[in-house]
Amino acid sequence: MDCMAEKPKKRLFIELISGSYAVMLVTFWMVWYITYPGLYNINEYLPVIFGVILCGLLFLMGFGIVGMVFGILGWPLPSLFKRQTYSLLNMLFYVVLDSGKLLGIDRRRIESSFVAVSNAIVRNRHLKVLPDRLLVVTPHCLQLASCPHKITRDHNNCKRCGGCNIGDLVQLAEEIGFHFFVVTGGTLARQKVKEIRPKAVVAIACERDLTSGIQDVYPLPTVGIMNIRPNGPCYNTKVDIEDFRRVITEIIDLPDAEKSGNSKEN
Repeated sequence: MDCMAEKPKKRLFIELISGSYAVMLVTFWMVWYITYPGLYNINEYLPVIFGVILCGLLFLMGFGIVGMVFGILGWPLPSLFKRQTYSLLNMLFYVVLDSGKLLGIDRRRIESSFVAVSNAIVRNRHLKVLPDRLLVVTPHCLQLASCPHKITRDHNNCKRCGGCNIGDLVQLAEEIGFHFFVVTGGTLARQKVKEIRPKAVVAIACERDLTSGIQDVYPLPTVGIMNIRPNGPCYNTKVDIEDFRRVITEIIDLPDAEKSGNSKEN
């Protein structure tokens, strides 16, 4: 039984990326030190120029890591650095993954931490999009395995019997107005992104699929919601509907009247 009850720890990814940054510091210094004589023989200013370039790269990376910490803590950052932080997070993901592999850390834990950090950074950008500019995608394993109705191309085929969470999501999509699709994999998800051209994406999936999805649609901001797997991976999975509703409410720019109506219902 594989049920995601424990919340992912954001600090794991931050610790790994900070450790990777420390290794980069030493590596960059060694590269500069070794190449110094050769560069100096070519031109006396070349070592200085090369050193400035390396320091600039390290500064940007370091500032990005600080931005991640700020994003997790919810502290404000200028818009430019918010985008830079999100870019660095995605660019250095595989460096962190390799670091974790060397340390014997389970890949799933790293992916889960990556999604949590990514969500925190996106949330710190305080994005607000109109309902029809938000795309929500879910995996087909969220549908009850015994259900005879095919919904991967048209979610309106769902009969809303209550056997799985698809009916709840379809109802929310109709009430709020966001685009909703059940997909069979990353290829179809990317196809929907190209068709809809949303300003933000909310994806429900496992750690691996969320991580690859965030990478695939980058730089489009994506919020990942981990599915619940009481029967193991890829079979009769579930999603916390209240958690999903909270995420949607944070992103979607609802009219004031609708906001007040939702607050009264809650």
